[in-house]
Amino acid sequence: MKLVDTHTHLYSDQFDDDRAEVVQRALDSGIETFYIPAIDSSQNEAMFALEKQFPDSMRLMTGLHPTHAKDDYKKELSIIEDLLAKREFCAIGEIGMDLYWDKQYIEQQRDAFVQQILLAKKYKLPIAIHCREAFDEVFEVLEEHKGDDLYGVFHCFTGTLEQANLAISYNLKLGIGGVVTFKNGKIDKFLDQIPLSEIVLETDAPYLAPSPFRGKRNESSYVQLIAEKLSFIYDLPLEEIAKITTQNATDIFGK
Repeated sequence: MKLVDTHTHLYSDQFDDDRAEVVQRALDSGIETFYIPAIDSSQNEAMFALEKQFPDSMRLMTGLHPTHAKDDYKKELSIIEDLLAKREFCAIGEIGMDLYWDKQYIEQQRDAFVQQILLAKKYKLPIAIHCREAFDEVFEVLEEHKGDDLYGVFHCFTGTLEQANLAISYNLKLGIGGVVTFKNGKIDKFLDQIPLSEIVLETDAPYLAPSPFRGKRNESSYVQLIAEKLSFIYDLPLEEIAKITTQNATDIFGK
């Protein structure tokens, strides 16, 4: 059974003591490919080291996370553009808007989001969207830039059925992670109304560990727990969940 983790921060310092073991547990559980989202340029060295350590299974994104889009965001975008000109990445991400903590930098976040969408289109790459307390703002930007050249993953989707269908209408797959296993996660109540062809699996490790590990450090091997939950929701064999969601990821990010 082949699985992928479409969103995992394995370069995080939370894995510094046992990174190789964490990756090996994931490989042993059937996960063949790890898609690694960026935060900002301060993480680049750690991301490249991760790729060098596990060249056959790590695929890097580049991008500026919305919570890191501050006064110097244009400098960060310039670094991203330089990297894109020098080497290959599998996506631009994670990008988007996050108004959970504060709204001080809402304009910087919005412009960074737009500029990175334009970069994704220029380089014919998918995007990985981060959205927290900002569905209206994110959808407004997507509406402005929708088209066949806009596609990717709506990472850590936690919205309503209506918002799910809207995201899908913009050529975005829904990234489903540990939240689907939470008792108050809500998305498990309607997910079976979304075609499995629109779903990819993710952990967002080290964050948002699925039950029964909620509140503890998340890791990529827990993708299997998310797949098992989807097997229950869709009433399909686990192997079928793995096959379809893995193919969906390949369709987005390429081989």
